Amino acid sequence: MLEISDVSWAVPAARILDAVTCTVPAGSLVGLLGPNGSGKTTLLRVVAGLVRPRTGQVSIGGETVADLPRAVAARRMAVLAQYAETDLDLTALEVVLLGRTPHRRSRWSDSDADHTAALAALDRVDLSGYAQRKWHTLSGGERQRVQLARALTQEPELLLLDEPTNHLDIGHQLQLLHLVRRAGITTLAALHDLNLAAMFCDTVVVLQAGRVVATGPPHAVLTARLLAEVYGVDARIDDHDGRPVISYRPPATPPPGTAGE
Repeated sequence: MLEISDVSWAVPAARILDAVTCTVPAGSLVGLLGPNGSGKTTLLRVVAGLVRPRTGQVSIGGETVADLPRAVAARRMAVLAQYAETDLDLTALEVVLLGRTPHRRSRWSDSDADHTAALAALDRVDLSGYAQRKWHTLSGGERQRVQLARALTQEPELLLLDEPTNHLDIGHQLQLLHLVRRAGITTLAALHDLNLAAMFCDTVVVLQAGRVVATGPPHAVLTARLLAEVYGVDARIDDHDGRPVISYRPPATPPPGTAGE
């Protein structure tokens, strides 16, 4: 279980997170929602231990993340960021094998078991023929799927996803989130697409200006009223097998500054 308790974080000019509290039950997929600038990525960085909160704490399995040795945290948590770049001339297989680093007995060599796990992970993300493809020849969507394979190869207790469906076509968006669900790993995922969140998430947590404004199952949280208040959109919510399906109405007038464009 992941527990986030009263977490705040700020920069000199602004408070980015303000007393955020939420829980990700073991084995569940929780969607972290909110408009741009609401604090989603920052919260994921705090959870990952990349930045320390000004107040509050994050714990996984009852242990405070900030107190975990780096090697231990690397074995227990995997992060899939929006973008991943490298200047090294790596193959897709070599990138996936990085997920085995926290588990290696030797820093300098990969075992046969490591290679088997990495190739299996590439197959799971529909990239079985890509092992020897160079990273710089891959499309944005292919890179994202390679990074998911790397995260799965890490065998983490907790998976942190920051806009994991960026760069993916709709088929691979559905495939990626289906893979995450099927993996059964405790997952906190920042998502922009509310329909994908409604389709796959057990629970959603909505941030606005760094505060939690709603949390619960998608059908209870993703209401027309909340979308109007948080996102400023006019939406219609329909039910499909107990999951909300959201459609949006165009604004009556164009946003300021768009006339004549």
